Amino acid sequence: MKEKAYTLNDKKWRMIGIPLMGLVIALMINLDEFLKLSRLFFLSVFFSTLLTLTFWEGNRYIIIWMRRIFPEYSQTGKRIAAEAVLAVIYVFLVTLLLDELYYKPVYHVSVLAIGFRVSIVPTVIVYLVYEAVYFFDAWKMNVRKTEALMRENVQSQLDVLKNQLDPHFLFNSMNTLAALIDDENTAAQDYLERLSDVYRYVLVSRNKNTVLLSEEIAFVDAYLYLNKIRFRENLQVEKRLSNAVMMQYITPLSLQMLVENAIKHNVVSRENPLQIVIREETDAYLVVENNISEKTILEKSTRVGLQNIVNRYSLLTDRKVQIDRDEERFTVKIPLLAQAVE
Repeated sequence: MKEKAYTLNDKKWRMIGIPLMGLVIALMINLDEFLKLSRLFFLSVFFSTLLTLTFWEGNRYIIIWMRRIFPEYSQTGKRIAAEAVLAVIYVFLVTLLLDELYYKPVYHVSVLAIGFRVSIVPTVIVYLVYEAVYFFDAWKMNVRKTEALMRENVQSQLDVLKNQLDPHFLFNSMNTLAALIDDENTAAQDYLERLSDVYRYVLVSRNKNTVLLSEEIAFVDAYLYLNKIRFRENLQVEKRLSNAVMMQYITPLSLQMLVENAIKHNVVSRENPLQIVIREETDAYLVVENNISEKTILEKSTRVGLQNIVNRYSLLTDRKVQIDRDEERFTVKIPLLAQAVE
């Protein structure tokens, strides 16, 4: 679906601001004529209003253009810098054109320098007003998104740990259990170590909005190790990920949730092995897909579902989580993020 182009809802500002600024500039230049209420003053008001309209509308277009290119709250510095450069160029070109087509032919004098200085004043005022309003609105939106994302993350962690023992108690119990396991029983030691890794990651990542894909993959590997002890070769996982994509970011536990759901809702047996593929796509998406062999009786759910992942990503990016299902395969695509979100 094509995104709606950015627009400014500033009709009232322009209807009031343009004639008002034209009047103020005329008063600054021709105060004596104003006191006389001469015809020259009213011509000056008309001319300065026309110029204000030209500068306002041109710079307004620059503002819209830059906000389409740099829409994010974090891109404020880049947007303002680009606007400043383009605004100076635009004001100079309009002033130069006016000087060449009007003042030099009519009055045989160049007013380029003073005209530029006078014109830059309303331009700065317009930009200050527009950017102040936009920055404040973007700041409020960013605060709302951050608060909503925190709520989603907290809910995710509560769902993951619901109906389970306190993780800190489990760590202490695991340490005690490790001491009781015979040193020669390496399989049990390995299992316990991977189980500790799983709970450690849940604790470490619960206050983060994003994590490196490489960290999430390491966590998923530990989670898969625990499940492969149960399912052995009946659970088959293939990863097709480059080193570059491992440095991208995703929401914590999202990949593990998708793998867990695949295991939970499908038969995993010698006759029907579960095949999970984790791969990257060129459009900066991480794909998790599995063959479908649904259980007739589903295991008890921890209520960690796709909706939680969809909700969290909607607060981080405009790119959507994509969910596809056909008769043979279930596929979920989650966006990869180039930067961490605090």
